[in-house]
Amino acid sequence: MNAADLAAYQPSDTLYLWWLGQVDLPLLIGELQTARSSQGVSLHYGASWLASGFALSEDLPLKDMTFPPMVKGTAAGAVDDARPDRWGERVIRVLDKPPRLSLMEFLLYAGDERFGALGVSVSKEQYRPRRLGPLPQLMEVEAIAQLVRQIANGEPIDPQQKRLIAAGASLGGARPKALLNLEGQPWLLKFAESDEAVDTPLIEHASMTLAAKAGIRVAQTRPIALHKGHAVAVKRFDRDGQQRRHAISANVALRAAGEVMGYPELAQLLRRRGIAEDRVHLEHMRELFRRMVFNILIDNTDDHEKNHVLLMTERGDYALSPAFDVLPSGQALGYQQMRVGAHEADATLSNALSEHSQFGLKAAEAIEQVKQVCAVVSGWQAHFASCHVSPADIDSLAEQIDRPFLRDQRTAYL
Repeated sequence: MNAADLAAYQPSDTLYLWWLGQVDLPLLIGELQTARSSQGVSLHYGASWLASGFALSEDLPLKDMTFPPMVKGTAAGAVDDARPDRWGERVIRVLDKPPRLSLMEFLLYAGDERFGALGVSVSKEQYRPRRLGPLPQLMEVEAIAQLVRQIANGEPIDPQQKRLIAAGASLGGARPKALLNLEGQPWLLKFAESDEAVDTPLIEHASMTLAAKAGIRVAQTRPIALHKGHAVAVKRFDRDGQQRRHAISANVALRAAGEVMGYPELAQLLRRRGIAEDRVHLEHMRELFRRMVFNILIDNTDDHEKNHVLLMTERGDYALSPAFDVLPSGQALGYQQMRVGAHEADATLSNALSEHSQFGLKAAEAIEQVKQVCAVVSGWQAHFASCHVSPADIDSLAEQIDRPFLRDQRTAYL
């Protein structure tokens, strides 16, 4: 859909879901319908997908039936990960002003750069998504930052500049963001909120690179200096050149499996659906344990189920994606967003160790993993300084990361 098509679009209770695993050969998956009773969107597979496709998530088996959303205000199964989140919805409201603000419109207006390998089209005959044009370049980052401020302040946007920010509506999350063409590859560009007291994007880069030192696979990040502060560019892990990878959040995967939102539950899902070849699933389970411990120790209490992702292989196995959105929350809550262990979400190493076997670890192995992560996190201040995080920001973060509750847990394993 070009701008004229979009302007002529009338709200519809029917759209079409497409598979874009091979971008040059889109395949119709099925029909999306407004589910009025739940204010969400349902899915009904098409005949061709039933004959040769696969289940998009475990709660969407290949059956000739309509799958309603399981939670009010969401889309069915894996389709829910294809919709924008708070920032994306905000951008769509400001730039596009849709005549109707239902989940169906947000799915359509999000456009072709959405997370994963699913696409939304107005046609079942051919893939006709909302096209957003070429992604902006590095030289345009300062202009994008200005547009982010304008949207945050509710100010009008010059129509000629819409393309710089529109693609940012395609992805989830609440933080201001855009998409960027960096060296021929799509990167996510994240900005600080206007009221944040610290340089959050630079802190995210420092946290991600610190996590890598703890043996955690992380999405590649690059800090980008702005006139004031930084943005952080994050390389998309759901893209491999021109290839799009089917990806589902732990939120969708665990809900589909009928599990609570927890680290042990996600580890067991990897045991059951992960890559068995060369015991990759076991390594991913153990890495998930390290991520949990790292999040506890750096006070990342925004580790909710949408901040963990599974990538589906061609064989239908699940692989734990690189870590992303890893940084101190600065809230000193004392609990995580996902279940940690026997004491639910309590942010303690003893709680993390309480269900070590769920991660494929023996007690001694789990303790060794904790020791390794503690050793890395103990050097967080020096690492953040090497990433050019300011002394004032380090002092601010130390009030949470080095408070007795976390510092004493960390030093007990050094």
